[in-house]
Amino acid sequence: MSTPQSAILAEAAQHALYIVINVTSNSNNVVKQCAALPTLIETLKKQHKVDSLFASVAFGADYWDANHPDSRPQRLKAFVALGKGDVSAPATGGDMFLHVHSDRKDMAYVLAREFIKPIKESIDILDEVDAFHYLDDRDLTDFIDGTENPEGEERAEVALIDDEPEFNGGSYVLAQRYIHNLPKWQTVADDEQEKIIGRTKPDSIELDEAVMPETSHVSRVVIEEDGEELEIVRHSLPYGQASGDAGLFFLAYSKDNIILEKMLANMFGTSGDGLHDHLMNYTTAKSGAYFFAPSIEMLESLGS
Repeated sequence: MSTPQSAILAEAAQHALYIVINVTSNSNNVVKQCAALPTLIETLKKQHKVDSLFASVAFGADYWDANHPDSRPQRLKAFVALGKGDVSAPATGGDMFLHVHSDRKDMAYVLAREFIKPIKESIDILDEVDAFHYLDDRDLTDFIDGTENPEGEERAEVALIDDEPEFNGGSYVLAQRYIHNLPKWQTVADDEQEKIIGRTKPDSIELDEAVMPETSHVSRVVIEEDGEELEIVRHSLPYGQASGDAGLFFLAYSKDNIILEKMLANMFGTSGDGLHDHLMNYTTAKSGAYFFAPSIEMLESLGS
């Protein structure tokens, strides 16, 4: 039986680090360090007597192919830029993606530091985002985020690959960083904000179909096929500086990359219906990449 990496199924902790990495040299050593990540987590948990410490490492399509040309997850692919003009999402890539979360900010930092330290001279950090839970699980738009995120056993059913025997227990990953235009957003009246999101602001109740715009965020990302909703496991959190950029790091795990692609197409107006998610009028995607997070067993085998 395949065991998922610890960051994936655990509920999002209070603090998270999202780190996008390119490998510049000594790839074998870097892969060995990735393989040792589960052991590093357990060592730090025992050393510092903490339970809340989770992490996963995932690999981009090009890097996977360069290191494992004989076998690859069938739906792993490079992110392709989509949309146009102000409503667009760039493809910024990355060889690896490290996701760490913990209820202790210091422990998230320690784990990321100890992971990076032995390979620091062999990598470039493309992006590092220090994110946090905001109020009662809200985005910086002040709407509750992830209301319908799967819970309990359903998280595994949604996030983990189960139809590719060699890669079962792994997960496809979408990572995007958004910068919100909060001054612009804050000029919009609450009732109009609710129509843009598709939920009530105080308590996140989905709007009635009679008043739900086709361009609301809910309308664009809630997709039903054959009577069932296509779901993902979100690990998104807000980030930002009080005096600078602020927004959301969107992170999703899924058993099927196609679900992620369909949601993005609906959001950025490339699904063929001529509509886009009007929340995109108030936020800008600054990065975008797909990755594959292997099971612990596969991850550890990569370093052998």
